[in-house]
Amino acid sequence: MTMELLTNQQMQTADRLTIASGVTSFKLMQQAASSVAQHIRSKFQPDSKVVVACGPGNNGGDGYIVAQLLSESGFKVEVWSPLALNRLSGDAEKAKEFWGGEVAVGDPPDALSAQIIVDGLFGSGLRGPLRGTLELWVNKINQTAASQGTHVVSIDVPSGLNGDTGNFEGISVQAHSTVTFFRRKPAHLLLPGRFLCGDVVVTDIGIKTSVLDSLNVQTFENGPSHSSLWLDHLPMVTVDNHKYDRGHTVVYSGPVHATGAARLSAAGALRIGSGLVSLASPLASVAVNAAHLTAVMIKPISQLTDFETFLNGNRISSVVLGPANGVGEQTRNNVVAALKSNTSAVLDADALTSFENNPNQLFDAIAASNQPVVITPHDGEYARLFDMEADENDRLSRAQHASKTSGAIVVLKGADTVIASPDGRAAINSNAPPNLATAGSGDVLAGFIGGLLAQKMPPFEAACAGVWLHGQCANEFGQGLISEDLPSMLPQVLTGLRQP
Repeated sequence: MTMELLTNQQMQTADRLTIASGVTSFKLMQQAASSVAQHIRSKFQPDSKVVVACGPGNNGGDGYIVAQLLSESGFKVEVWSPLALNRLSGDAEKAKEFWGGEVAVGDPPDALSAQIIVDGLFGSGLRGPLRGTLELWVNKINQTAASQGTHVVSIDVPSGLNGDTGNFEGISVQAHSTVTFFRRKPAHLLLPGRFLCGDVVVTDIGIKTSVLDSLNVQTFENGPSHSSLWLDHLPMVTVDNHKYDRGHTVVYSGPVHATGAARLSAAGALRIGSGLVSLASPLASVAVNAAHLTAVMIKPISQLTDFETFLNGNRISSVVLGPANGVGEQTRNNVVAALKSNTSAVLDADALTSFENNPNQLFDAIAASNQPVVITPHDGEYARLFDMEADENDRLSRAQHASKTSGAIVVLKGADTVIASPDGRAAINSNAPPNLATAGSGDVLAGFIGGLLAQKMPPFEAACAGVWLHGQCANEFGQGLISEDLPSMLPQVLTGLRQP
């Protein structure tokens, strides 16, 4: 599986480079349409009725060719154009001539009856909302699908959806499946785009992989594959390893009434392979932590200097701060102390909120650190630290903005978690199931990432791996998941990854 995600502009460049190599633009259109037609032929009987809605541009051109190919295969095809045909030009006009039947023009009929609707109105480059007749058509497509069970196939992206952001203005087609070309776009993974696309099928239309060398692709789908972002970096235990080779992770505990979050992080770090894990525990919390822990060591901490001494004198590899630590000066001081020490850091929850009134203090401390820093905000924590001037609903841009502003690897958590690095790389995660939305889940994730950092996994790759493994643990556990189950599922997930 390929992992690159292309922006609209990058895909246009890929098309242009392919055309420059000798493949005509109309040939690319024919290849794209052929892949859509083949998708439909693979799912439906050839006597099914198909309505193809064709817009005025190349997406509509794809639609006209799809209509002809399906008609030749025995499908009962009806073609509509919401807009006057004299608006067609170039390849779209040529494609309309390729279609050998009639084209109905104008508003959708009162009754739109078909087993399949092909959405060829607009592709991924649409800016702004669909209006007028186009809006009527999108409404009719969605209503017909809901009331009649009609299967909607979108070409490239559902009409109305922005291919770069996964957002839409006004209205968008709700597809059951989307056929796209060469590589996915961010909209195929970002919400709400991922839900609107349905099943995404990526097809080969004759664009060579070598064009990627000219595109400077920096956004990827998160996950393991032969072209993985992180699988090759995942730590492996070898016969000559000892525990100190695998690092020492420290997690700071909360007060006596709020110790569970830190223990969840510690369990995550231990299960993912950190050779040693210690809980830095306020004196009042030592007894309750000791009653729950066995393999995790406990270090009593009575004041800030104890924590500083512990970090600097015990071969500490990574530190996790924030889970139920409390919001305020003590947590801020602990964060600054950790960032001054020679350890990687994962900052979550209260470690972020404690800087709400002075985020630059945090960013300055990150800039002064000589070790990797990963921050893991959810949307609320993000809003407390970052002033986003771009589209606030564009999660990819938000994560990239936060990473460049803070200097840290950013894990912007959600159903479509985005991981971003200050160097411009970003990954969009799509394997998190709904059952992962449970108390303490984020604490385990912080521990996963901290444990990988302790083993010297590069920070962007560690964050990507931690996020995907976190989601996969929830997927494999299934219903009834609680956060304590996530670390115990990890051996099964890791074993599955490493099997040939």
